[in-house]
Amino acid sequence: MAGSISTMHIILLTLLSALCGIDPYISGLQLSKPVIAGFLAGIVMGDIQTGLVVGSTLQLMVLGVGTFGGASIPDFATGAIIGTALGVSSGKGMEFAIGVSVPVGLLMVQLDVFARFCNVYFAHRVDKHIDDLEFDKINLEAWLSLVPIALSRAIPVAISLFFGNSVINVVLNYAPDWLMGGLKLAGAVLPVVGIAILLHYLPVKKFFAYLIVGYLLAAYFQIPMMGIALVGVACALVYYKSLQNQQELKSLIQRQGTVRMSVEGEIDDDEL
Repeated sequence: MAGSISTMHIILLTLLSALCGIDPYISGLQLSKPVIAGFLAGIVMGDIQTGLVVGSTLQLMVLGVGTFGGASIPDFATGAIIGTALGVSSGKGMEFAIGVSVPVGLLMVQLDVFARFCNVYFAHRVDKHIDDLEFDKINLEAWLSLVPIALSRAIPVAISLFFGNSVINVVLNYAPDWLMGGLKLAGAVLPVVGIAILLHYLPVKKFFAYLIVGYLLAAYFQIPMMGIALVGVACALVYYKSLQNQQELKSLIQRQGTVRMSVEGEIDDDEL
């Protein structure tokens, strides 16, 4: 067991990692954010400052990044939990804790892809329930589909805290190339599929010019995600203002037309 991490610490941090993994699907309490996960891990370990520093540092690495569609990103929330725990127990300082957190977050990308693959089983079970008209069982399958995601966080955390940082390096150094390569390839393809699905439901033809602008900013000007997001907000505000002006003009035209019709429709007393 690494340092002074007790069995109770391992249990609490393992449960915390599982909650952080499934939180985006059930509650939206932002437990999956590295700064929140690090803060809570700091409370468990009795060193809130270390947890906040580790979590906030990792949070800066994922600003503007989201798991849209089938995309998988480094899980720095799990990295913050393990880094905080090992950093506090070893007494090696913030640098050591952050240094441990980064490879953990990168490794979790592969485990997240694997957990999503496992969820295909539950999707097929849902299809079977639909064919059998057993709609009441679909909700249960949805909850069960969270189990692989929770385990993909809880198991690495429990193993890492029990055996220490060396287990992470062993996995990264000795995992078969075909396994890591296959998971990396799947992780690279899934974001493309996710983006394609999102574009299918978005009015791309109507706003194709904005799509080109976003691509140019990212591919040719190398502007960070936050900068592109701000450009998108500015474009949205301009478009919203344009819609407001069009609506006001349409209302004004309708009012003028109503007044003209009422004036032309008046009958003088001499005509009676």
